[in-house]
Amino acid sequence: MRSSTSAVAATAVKENYSVGVGTSTRFSGLSKTIGSLALTLLFAVVTVAAVEFITRKSFGDTFTFLTSAAQPGWTTFGLFFIAFLGFDALIGKQHKAVLVLAPAAILLALVSEQKQIFLTDPLYPTDLLFGRQIMELMPALVRDRPMTAVAIVVGSIAALAALVTLWVFAWRRFRPLSRKERLARLAVALPLITGFASIIDYNQYFWVRDRLKVSPIMWDQAENYRHNGFMLAFAINLPMANVKAPGGYSADAIDQINQDPLPAGTSHRSKPDVIVIMSESLWDPTKLTNVKLSPDPMPTIRKNAAGAVFSPEFGGLTANVEFEALTGFSNAFLPTGSIPYQQYVRDPIPSLATFFRGEGYAARAIHPFAGWFWNRTSVYSSFGFETFKTEETMPPMTKRGIFASDESLTKEIMRQADAQEDPFFFFAVTLQGHGPYEAGRYAKNTIKIEGDLPYADRQMLATFAQGVKEADDSLKTLMNWARERDRETIIVMFGDHLPPLNTVYTSTGYMNDITAARRASVEQMKREHETPLLVWSNKTGAKKDIGTISPSLLPYHILKEAGYEHPYYTGFLGRVQERYDVIDRYQLIRHDGKAAADWARNKKIDPLIRDYRYLQHDIMFGKRRSLERFFPAHADVVSAGS
Repeated sequence: MRSSTSAVAATAVKENYSVGVGTSTRFSGLSKTIGSLALTLLFAVVTVAAVEFITRKSFGDTFTFLTSAAQPGWTTFGLFFIAFLGFDALIGKQHKAVLVLAPAAILLALVSEQKQIFLTDPLYPTDLLFGRQIMELMPALVRDRPMTAVAIVVGSIAALAALVTLWVFAWRRFRPLSRKERLARLAVALPLITGFASIIDYNQYFWVRDRLKVSPIMWDQAENYRHNGFMLAFAINLPMANVKAPGGYSADAIDQINQDPLPAGTSHRSKPDVIVIMSESLWDPTKLTNVKLSPDPMPTIRKNAAGAVFSPEFGGLTANVEFEALTGFSNAFLPTGSIPYQQYVRDPIPSLATFFRGEGYAARAIHPFAGWFWNRTSVYSSFGFETFKTEETMPPMTKRGIFASDESLTKEIMRQADAQEDPFFFFAVTLQGHGPYEAGRYAKNTIKIEGDLPYADRQMLATFAQGVKEADDSLKTLMNWARERDRETIIVMFGDHLPPLNTVYTSTGYMNDITAARRASVEQMKREHETPLLVWSNKTGAKKDIGTISPSLLPYHILKEAGYEHPYYTGFLGRVQERYDVIDRYQLIRHDGKAAADWARNKKIDPLIRDYRYLQHDIMFGKRRSLERFFPAHADVVSAGS
């Protein structure tokens, strides 16, 4: 009996010990897991802090970014934390990801910091497409800052040695992750990273992204990087870096593109002055259904209209329309979401400015806002403009709300034109028509609106319509001035995109949504993307038969109106215009009105469109084999100093 009791007691003690050991083991494992996660989070915080301090060069700005609830510093911590966990799971050892991802992030930050010293801009993903430019910074760095260059070399060697030492240490000492731990980390990290990547697209609004305080600010990359931090801003720009050569692109393919022989001499009567005005958000509000506007807010434009521009954008991204109109290239051949002014224009690129300068013209850009906006100062220089007049370099202008008025800009255009002796090409971008269209911008709205509209929509439409009227009045003033000039003066005016009128579109039934469709019937696409176009000469009057065209075809019509011939702008684009009116990312609209939807996905593409893509890629990203044949004056203008 006593023996039996002892056995039972021994068994109970053994079981209690086993339970205690199991509990202790589980507690120890949980403690290690929590400690590991805490250390990973600390590594994430340190990495983000280092990157931001390098790029901001300020403890105060860095601290503000890391702690402010209005900026996505905490979101960046979380993303690095998740990335470290996921990469550790792939490697199979804890904390190894830090030795891969952190040095890579810090290296990018260091390169960005040096780029800002010499070129003012931060590092973009697309800069990696222009490795030659990065290498060109090295001689400048050595020449201008030799001690810094030495420090970079010594620092790089020391950092590499330290990294190798840490890798050896980590390989020996860092704990391997169990299969269960690896799967758990991947199960958490992959969906979160994938989900975040899907909401980066700045063309769409995402509630989650807004809550995380991530705000893509594509029109001002300096502010984009300041607000979002280096790594998030860099990631937001990533989709535009994937520029691949179109299938079949090669030196032989470029050489085989036909070049139309130019006529003997040119047909221009003299050297006419050319003024091209891209009018901010200029659109015909009388097109709205179920409302009536009186009097007509744009009688001058309507009387002299040549057709319409089919804008590739809606409500914004003015720079993309401008890019097409000045170069004759198309956004349709670039990655979705691209903004060439921000991502691709690094070297001199042929444009209307270089063409006209090759003909002995003065080429000037005019815009009553800051030169940094849309990176215009740098881009206009690359396009060959000799001068860019901004709000900083023009006399003070009267305002409509917070924006310079079209009237004052028109007076400035005339003043600058009157001071010119040589023929000139002016490209002006207005500002008055910019949204939002707040009530009270104008002391008096002279356009009466009839129709059943909500009060807020009526106020917004009244403000916009008054702006259109004043744009029309300014055009009339410019035309009256031109009529008094002896030299032929050509005026081209077009709208960059439809205005962001928000619920005005849905309240009137004009559109199904507050933004335009990207894929729809030809009729709907034209309704939601057409803006007014005018081509007028003080000697020959208004051109009337252009129809609806992409902005990339404007150079053809401008040069034809001026009487010039050119291998690309009238020759090649002339062939394109004979067959197509609209070259859009999602559809081609032929001259006969028929459309080819999703044409880029087809295995067979019209050889003419194929060659169009080849030429553009060759000039923007390739070896420019086509430059001498299709842009003969460009090299001379650039070498003369642009």
